[in-house]
Amino acid sequence: MRLKSLFVAGLLVWLPLTITIWVLWQLLSVFDGIFRALIATAGAVLPELAPALQRLSHIPGVGVVLVLAAIVLTGLLVANMVGQWWLARWDALMARIPIVKSIYSSVRQVSDTLFSSNGKAFRRAVMVPYPHAGSRTIGFVTGAPSGEVAARLSGEHISVYVPTTPNPTSGFFLMVPKADVVELDMSVDEALKYVISMGVVAPQAPRAET
Repeated sequence: MRLKSLFVAGLLVWLPLTITIWVLWQLLSVFDGIFRALIATAGAVLPELAPALQRLSHIPGVGVVLVLAAIVLTGLLVANMVGQWWLARWDALMARIPIVKSIYSSVRQVSDTLFSSNGKAFRRAVMVPYPHAGSRTIGFVTGAPSGEVAARLSGEHISVYVPTTPNPTSGFFLMVPKADVVELDMSVDEALKYVISMGVVAPQAPRAET
C-alpha cells in the first residue's frame, strides 16, 4: 500500500509536466515543419542560396523563432491602413483561385470568428443536455445557426461546441434550443480546466449576493 501511494504521488508530479512538454513539442514540430517548407520553397526559387538555407534549417530552434517572428511582423504590418489595403488585395486574389478560394475563405471566416477581439465565439461557457436529455455537459457558445439551417429549426437555437475529455481539441458541434442552455458564471479558462480534469478541478461556486 505504501508503494502504491508513493507511485501515485510521483505520478502526480510527472504527469502534468510530461503532458505540458508533449504539447509544447507538438507545437514546436508544427512550426519547424512550416520553416522547413519555407526553406525548401526558397531554395527552389533561389538555388544559389540553397546550401546556406539548408545549414540554417539544421540549427535547433531557429525555425520556431523565425516563424514566430514572421507572424508578429505580419501582425505589425496589417495593423495599419496600408497593411489592411494589401490584405484586402490578397483576400481578393485568393478568392479568384478555384478550389483554393473555398478552403481559404472558410478557414479565414473561422479564424476571424475564433481569434478576433470582436468575435463572440468561445466567450461563454454553458451547460447543455448531452448525450441525452437526462445528462448534462459543458460546452462553449460559438454563435447561432443561420441561413437554411436556422430556417429548418423550430424555435431559437444556439450553436455550441462540446469538447471531449481530456483532449478538448476534438469535440462535437451541437445546435441546442436556447431554452435548454444554462449560462454558467465560470470563465472559459475555468470551464476548460473542469473539462480537461474530467471534473476533478472544479471552479469555485459564485458567491451569493447579499
